[in-house]
Amino acid sequence: MSMFHLSRRERALVRIAPITEKSDVDRRMRVAVLRARRHRTVAAELAQQQSFDKAMAELVRNIPVSNELAEWFRNEKLIPQKKPSWKKTARNPVVLTVALALAVIAGIGIMIVLERMNDFPGSGRARKLLTLASSTRGAELDRIQTDAGALSDLFFLKYRLEHYDVPPEFAHVRTAGVRVFHDEGVPVAQISVPEKRIQFFLFPAQRDVKTGRPLEFEGWRSVSHDGWSGVVQVRDGICFMAALRGDEKELQSYLAAGEQAAAAEASPR
Repeated sequence: MSMFHLSRRERALVRIAPITEKSDVDRRMRVAVLRARRHRTVAAELAQQQSFDKAMAELVRNIPVSNELAEWFRNEKLIPQKKPSWKKTARNPVVLTVALALAVIAGIGIMIVLERMNDFPGSGRARKLLTLASSTRGAELDRIQTDAGALSDLFFLKYRLEHYDVPPEFAHVRTAGVRVFHDEGVPVAQISVPEKRIQFFLFPAQRDVKTGRPLEFEGWRSVSHDGWSGVVQVRDGICFMAALRGDEKELQSYLAAGEQAAAAEASPR
């Protein structure tokens, strides 16, 4: 086949030119066929080639196919006519599943980052105690009904625990039960409160690895885990945490009352 006026790539394309005249044929293929048809000899050979290809295609279409084989290909598109649009690709179940998984991973990553941004000395143990709070039952505690602020003497006289004091913000709250246990060798005091099913925890503050001194921080810090929320304060090397199931905002009323009481005591009379 003489193709002196065509490039090597165009000659290759002409040899495999389709017998269809549809517009979605590749542009480079269409250009090669148009150039071939401008050369008399090449055009005649191309026409002869396509006539032969059409005859073969017609022969293949007339070959009888059994019902079993026809069923395999009834709903199959063996040769896609065009690329799927981005909308169709986005609706693909596999793509949606992967996108959902990535969104979940990203969400978890953001939650971890935000959680770490709110870290403070002792936050790890505080989260662990929130998990414990969710599984605590009243039968595990000794029944003691008194003001939470009056338990300091009990902790010192019975367990030799110093500075296990409930802050003034929560000292007036009535208790239902108390227990002291050890978490990784650290003594922890747990107090249950019937009001809003609040629980108090007192435990030693985290210590500096080099000096061994307690790591303290100013004011109240928030912590949440396992559906529970808490506010934590450190004083005299002991952390106090008030915890409840749900939103931390329910504890803010206690903190606000404590601040008002402290301001009233500090004001001149």
